[in-house]
Amino acid sequence: MIAAIAIDDEPLALDIIERFCQRDGDVSLAVYSDPVLGLEAVRREHPALVFLDIEMNGVSGIDVAKSLPEGTFLIFTTAYAQFALDGFELNAVDFLHKPFSYQRFQTALGKVREIVRLKSRAADYSGHDGEITVKSEYRNVAVPLSEIIYIEAMDNYSKIHLSEGDPVLTQMSLKEMSDLLPSGRFVRIHRSFIIPLGKVLKYSSRSVSLSCGAVLPVGRVYSSAFLNRMKPVRGR
Repeated sequence: MIAAIAIDDEPLALDIIERFCQRDGDVSLAVYSDPVLGLEAVRREHPALVFLDIEMNGVSGIDVAKSLPEGTFLIFTTAYAQFALDGFELNAVDFLHKPFSYQRFQTALGKVREIVRLKSRAADYSGHDGEITVKSEYRNVAVPLSEIIYIEAMDNYSKIHLSEGDPVLTQMSLKEMSDLLPSGRFVRIHRSFIIPLGKVLKYSSRSVSLSCGAVLPVGRVYSSAFLNRMKPVRGR
C-alpha cells in the first residue's frame, strides 16, 4: 500500500484523485485543500507520495515542492502545462495535466512503483559482500563488488569506477570483466559499459540512470537482454 497525500485548492480535483486512488486499490490517500496544512501533514506523516497542484490561491506548488522531505515521490497535477519543465527540474516522477484520465493516472503511479522496485532491488544487493581481484600496474588489487558503480571500456583497458576512491584501471577487456563478475549482479548494457543491477534507478531501452548520478547509453545489441534482466521477479 502506497501512503499518499494530495494538496490542491480545488475540491473537484481532490475528489478525482481520491476516486482514482480508491479505484486503484493500493493507495492510502489523505487530501488537503490548504497547502500550508498539507505541507505540515507531509512533514508529520512522511508519505511515500505527494500529489501537488502548482497554482493554489497565490501559493506556489513549486515552492511547496522544494520543502518536501527528501525521498518523497512527487507527482504534479495542474492545468498549466507551461510549468511542466519546472516540475521535472525538481525531480518530479510525473506531471499530470488536468483534466487527466484514469489511464494516465495509472501510468504515473506505475512510474512510482517501478522506482520503488528498483530501490528495493538496490537494497537487496547492498547487503551482499564479495570482491574480485584484478591486475593494475603490475600489482593485484582487490575490488569490493559493492563499491563498483560501473565499468567502462577504454581501448585495451577497463576502468572500474568506484563509490569510494579513485577508479581502478586494469588491462582486461570488458568481455574478460564480464566473465569475472557474478552474472546475477552485473549486466553489460553497451560495448563500452557494464553496470551493477542494484544501482539502477531509472532505465529505458536507450539509457540507464545510476544511483551515482551517471547516465549511460544502452546499446541496441544489448537492449533486449538488459530489459529482460530488469523485469520484475515473479512473486516480488
